[in-house]
Amino acid sequence: MLDNKEIAKQVIEGVGGKDNIDSVAHCATRLRIMVKDKEQVDETEVENTEKVKGVFYNSGQYQIVFGTGTVNKIYNEVTGLGISGTSKGEMKKESKKQGNAFQRAIRTFGDVFVPIIPVLVATGLFMGLRGLLTQEQVLALFGVAPADINANFLLYTQVLTDTAFAFLPALVAWSAFRVFGGSPVIGIVLGLMLVNPALPNAYAVAGGDASPIFMLGFIPVVGYQGTVLPAFIAGYVGAKVEKRFRKVVPETLDLLISPFGTLLVMSVLSLFVIGPIFHSLEEVVLDVVVWLLSLPLGLAGILIGGLNQILVITGVHHIFNFLEIQLLANTGVNPYNAIITSSVAAQGGATLAVAIKSKSKKLKALAYPSALSAFLGITEPAIFGVNLRYIKPFIFGLVGGAAGGFLADILNLAATGMAVTVIPGTLLYLNDQILWYILSNLVAIGVAFGLTYLFGYSDKMREDIEGSNA
Repeated sequence: MLDNKEIAKQVIEGVGGKDNIDSVAHCATRLRIMVKDKEQVDETEVENTEKVKGVFYNSGQYQIVFGTGTVNKIYNEVTGLGISGTSKGEMKKESKKQGNAFQRAIRTFGDVFVPIIPVLVATGLFMGLRGLLTQEQVLALFGVAPADINANFLLYTQVLTDTAFAFLPALVAWSAFRVFGGSPVIGIVLGLMLVNPALPNAYAVAGGDASPIFMLGFIPVVGYQGTVLPAFIAGYVGAKVEKRFRKVVPETLDLLISPFGTLLVMSVLSLFVIGPIFHSLEEVVLDVVVWLLSLPLGLAGILIGGLNQILVITGVHHIFNFLEIQLLANTGVNPYNAIITSSVAAQGGATLAVAIKSKSKKLKALAYPSALSAFLGITEPAIFGVNLRYIKPFIFGLVGGAAGGFLADILNLAATGMAVTVIPGTLLYLNDQILWYILSNLVAIGVAFGLTYLFGYSDKMREDIEGSNA
């Protein structure tokens, strides 16, 4: 067995040597190497390196999956051999320079929304727990009726579940200012202006209980509770406006004039121009998504469940965070989550089939933890480490995702939150949906596992691939 220093040497050689490496960083599971020339990377050599569980190229980085704990040790050995280390933040800035305009736009979009997802996940879990604790059947186990629940306790649970979405524009504007180079605190205040209680509540207007305010007689103005796109655009424009102010205002007046000018300009633009225009566009986008999810005969489940993991390969799947947030903010439920959960579970099922069927100890050591990772909601190790390598397991994983997505769709499954799937995702279905949620996942796993085990993998395939790469 090689020690970590020898493994680090093999990795450096495999990616083209020291001269082909700009910098290296690591996250919880992956060594992230910024390479100068992707063509110099010998992917087969890296894949066959001891302790490597998967490799792929994304966002300008050659990412090598080692797993928790191991990656820290390999990183230390790599930097000890004279490779320049850098932080993930610095590497992210460097990677933004790479890729086409669409790829860079998607990465930027993800940079804005990823930091706010944890609080939305927490909110979704609170919703699931509240749904469980207020079920009549569950309360009956403790000899309690719904009418017996203390009103103040219900109010407390409402605070837990409603706050994040009530002030969602403030979260989005904060993150957008941060990403686009403005002062995040100005973003927070601008976002809060969009949901100021002095404005007609968006939900009340939608329900017919309130009317918009008309500025200049023709511009409808409402609060923007639960909206995403207006806050995103306001954050982007606001950061540019602030940077312009700070560029032209003398330093002695900067603290006074720049925040004042930014909020003055952006309050007018956000409430009277950006808000009305992009809120209308947002409603169109949401209507299209809702229409797609309402297609008859489980078609939405088949399409989304079958194709979702292809998007994971391209890296553009993060854009759908926006759609999930919008579904939750406007409808209170997220049917998209139930469908994509099946696509995630199915890739794990296909990888599990490879692990069980293969006689290769190295492949088993890679496939079993990769399958577990997928069942916990992370499919990259399964996809890049196993399924794509043999092609058929990935395809049968897509078929399993379509089957599970079809079932989730016709059963009308809908999550109370977002961003967690498969086993952790059960917390989003702690109501009368839980059994159907488990069933749809088992169908996805079973179809992918069965097809892969019977038709999708053999050790001869592995030997042929390894032989052709020798």
